[in-house]
Amino acid sequence: MENVTDRTSNPFGMRPDCGSACSPGIEAVFGYGDANADFHVIGDHPGVHGGARTGVPFTDSPAGEAIQRTLFETGFASERYADAPELDECFLSYLHMCCPPEGRDPAPEEYDDMERFFDAELRAIAAHVLLPVGARATEHVIDNYTAQVERIEIDMTALHASEIRGSGFLVVPIRDPAEWIEGDGGRLIDSLSVIRGSDYRRTADLSRFLGNDELYFVR
Repeated sequence: MENVTDRTSNPFGMRPDCGSACSPGIEAVFGYGDANADFHVIGDHPGVHGGARTGVPFTDSPAGEAIQRTLFETGFASERYADAPELDECFLSYLHMCCPPEGRDPAPEEYDDMERFFDAELRAIAAHVLLPVGARATEHVIDNYTAQVERIEIDMTALHASEIRGSGFLVVPIRDPAEWIEGDGGRLIDSLSVIRGSDYRRTADLSRFLGNDELYFVR
């Protein structure tokens, strides 16, 4: 299935009740990028990974600069850094797209309230590779989109740039850029480059049920 839309920001028209705007003219930091992406980068919230001024995930922050640099080096972005990056085969979003007031982290019930928007967008994008950034996003993705909850300890030093087979997804955790040490950036670039050159798509061929010669692949 292909999403038909010319919208780069909030392609599916999510309308969460944030209560207050992130900044003048910016209601929330909506999902952004290629709506038919195979790779989906998942952050925490605007207060951690940026975007309250621009409305675009992973911008206007040190974490955003590191993630965008990685996307440029691996061919997903046309520039090393931009407030509105041009992305190919890549989508960016947050677990919590609203900006919590007073610079605090969202409360657990606030994350819970935003979860339905995040999940709906993730399943609409239907990327093959999920790239959670930081411990919170990684734990959420492993808990909800893999069958390995009891087998994996959320140790971001060990999990960084590794491959975890999920329930229809390949999960590649990313240590929060604020915690990167020498070699973490290169390790992630190498890992993504190898994955892009491999057969990472997870599909099933249902052509046998059609009764003709047409090919029909699904996730």
